[in-house]
Amino acid sequence: MIQSKEKQLLNIIRFTPAIIVLILSIFMVLFLYFEKKRTFHEEKKSIEEQFINENKEIIKDEVNRVYTFIKHLQETTENELKKNVKERVYEAHSLATNIYEKNKNTKTKEEIFELIKTALSGIRYNNGRGYFFMDDIYGNKLVHPIDTSIEGKNMLNFTDVKGYKLFETIVDTIKQKSERFDEYYWYKPNTNKEIGRKISFYKYFEPLNMAIGTGEYFDEFEKEIQKKALEYINLIRFGKAGYIFVISYDGVYLSHIRKNYLGKHYLENNDIKNIAKVIEDAIKIAKDGEGYYSYIQNKKPDTNEPTHKISFIKGLSNWNWMIGSGFYEDDVISRIEDRKRKIDEKFEEYIQNILIISFVIMIILLFISKYVTNFLEQKFRQYKQELSKKQTILHQQSKMASMGEMIGNIAHQWRQPLSTITTAATGMKLQKEFGEFNDEIFYDSVDKINASAQHLSKTIDDFRNFFSPNKTKTQFDLKNTFSTALDLISAQFNAKEIKIIKHIENIQLNTYENELIQALINILNNARDELIKLPNSIERLIFIDTYIEDGNVIIEIKDSAGGVPSDIIDRIFEPYFTTKHKSNGTGIGLYMTEEILVKHLKADIEVYNQKYKYNDKSYKGAVFKITIPQ
Repeated sequence: MIQSKEKQLLNIIRFTPAIIVLILSIFMVLFLYFEKKRTFHEEKKSIEEQFINENKEIIKDEVNRVYTFIKHLQETTENELKKNVKERVYEAHSLATNIYEKNKNTKTKEEIFELIKTALSGIRYNNGRGYFFMDDIYGNKLVHPIDTSIEGKNMLNFTDVKGYKLFETIVDTIKQKSERFDEYYWYKPNTNKEIGRKISFYKYFEPLNMAIGTGEYFDEFEKEIQKKALEYINLIRFGKAGYIFVISYDGVYLSHIRKNYLGKHYLENNDIKNIAKVIEDAIKIAKDGEGYYSYIQNKKPDTNEPTHKISFIKGLSNWNWMIGSGFYEDDVISRIEDRKRKIDEKFEEYIQNILIISFVIMIILLFISKYVTNFLEQKFRQYKQELSKKQTILHQQSKMASMGEMIGNIAHQWRQPLSTITTAATGMKLQKEFGEFNDEIFYDSVDKINASAQHLSKTIDDFRNFFSPNKTKTQFDLKNTFSTALDLISAQFNAKEIKIIKHIENIQLNTYENELIQALINILNNARDELIKLPNSIERLIFIDTYIEDGNVIIEIKDSAGGVPSDIIDRIFEPYFTTKHKSNGTGIGLYMTEEILVKHLKADIEVYNQKYKYNDKSYKGAVFKITIPQ
């Protein structure tokens, strides 16, 4: 039977590679054909999406370029504004210093102040918006040429419309004898109390212990910035009909390729289908940040025909602008059709090439498979010989290891009975010599010798049964099985002060009892070897539990040795793997245990670590769980 199976295996080795090569070659050709056909088909379907995405990226880049330009313009202009007001204050400060130096020896500080006030109050710039003001260290407004009614008043607690106390900043500048920029909201001159955002600069004037300052309204400069930005945007052109449009959040066209749209509300221009909804949706997108929007434009610039359009929109919130650009779908249709035609030509060429290449590869693989077949056949024969040798050695090692363990157990089991026999015989001899020997002593000694001999006989029977080569299934009680196993090893466990706590149910099994005993002894001995490594202060415990679960017999053997290290727990059933010194372990005990349970008893075994409490003390140990089908 075995030779027949080996012959079948050799035939599989000889012919399978070639068959696999042929099947794989055919499958590969068919797979590549249908896969490439599907790929080309999907590519043709995705061309439109690809071109649309490419054009989306183009318009997005153009809009972002304009957005970046405007942001740069805003930042540059604000810096320029700060530079301008700072230079103005420096000029006023220099003028005040000159007046002071010329008059400090001939006039009082009050008189000098009046001269400086007169000189600076008359200066105007930026179309009358620019002027100089002066404040003292107490927050008093010394000079304000635009609104003289507040001169002499204490403004320390004054706040702008945002609640900002700007005069505290001015006082702080004087106290620190420094200079700084500031930003607040102030009334515009000649505008009937209109309030605007103002950027100011203060500088400490030491001779009179006051601050000289000026400022400018940012929105006035913004108008110039916006004008420059729109002039630049109106010049932008890209692609076939690409341009940038700008619409304010209130719906007024600020920039467009059609000049007659500029300055008009979108309802007046009416160049989009459902224009009210489209513009409102687009403005909402702009206010939220950015996004794409698809709609129908009534008149394409170069054809004046209705065309589907996709636009990218981005909001410039601080100006309330919607910046956008778009492309027309009909511009990409011709490019799409040309690309599809090229894909069809490429697919036909691909099919021809794949057939030629597949045939060549198939021939090469057949030659390779022949070589691999010969190689595998040779390796199989070598492996068979090596496996036979290793299995023989492994079983011999396991047998010798088990015999060594059992001989040690026999020695421990026999030591006490032999000692009792020796003591009784020696006692009888001495009492006889001293004349104290009587029938009572004789019978008592004989009884002890007989009891010890009976115990030795029972021990011999137990070990003989354990080593019996019986390979037939028997019906047995699991409690008796454990009793036998523990009797065989109890001497060594008692000598090492290992306590065994048993919770064994009265369960009937029908399997190979001796092999189960061997497996249990291997597990218990493995636990013993780990427990004796513990310090004497730690209690050495083994728990044995048996129960029925889901129709299976469960045996759990748990110790208090600290558990198996996580980096090796998955390897403990491997042959020759051991953590013990070479003189103490072979690494085949747990391997043979798994072999016996899985292959002979059709059972399962698993190991894991567990923390638990016993007598109010915490322990950690390895749990070997055996599952045997009833």
